[in-house]
Amino acid sequence: MEKPVVMGTLGTVYGIKGWLKVNSFTDVAEAIFDYTPWLIQQHGEWREIQVSAWKRHNKGLICKLDGIDLREDALALTNLEIGVKPELLPDLPEGEFYWRDLIGCTVVTTKGYDLGKVTELMETGSNDVLVVMANVKDAFGKKERLLPFLEGQVILNVDLAAKTIEVDWDPGF
Repeated sequence: MEKPVVMGTLGTVYGIKGWLKVNSFTDVAEAIFDYTPWLIQQHGEWREIQVSAWKRHNKGLICKLDGIDLREDALALTNLEIGVKPELLPDLPEGEFYWRDLIGCTVVTTKGYDLGKVTELMETGSNDVLVVMANVKDAFGKKERLLPFLEGQVILNVDLAAKTIEVDWDPGF
């Protein structure tokens, strides 16, 4: 199975009938319930689980999962990640991509210098940031670079087919 896309986490137990709080990472919090079945990882194994009910509670969300009817059963699921199969995500318009698509891309400057590979992305509030692990023999002695994801300024071209990102960036910075 392809690695699931993490969409949120299960929070603390709510009540005595197995309900759990939900921490959604989707833009619209309730949208996490549009993706089913959920995948949760326990003991190193991903398994499917169905949401039988959900509702808003105060400023958050709570859910009831199939087969989880007691508080004690729900306790075993607290703080687990909620994943979904990648094929459940909607196709994006031309020129847009998911963060997961950028992981592993080689980042190259306009002058052809290989800065390394994208290992993760960070959300900073003002703009997203590419975390680029430098090559082992980087001429500038860098181990990691943080590049602002500013399309048209720093990020000039993303070629997912070639797994490359062209940037306007000084390799010494």
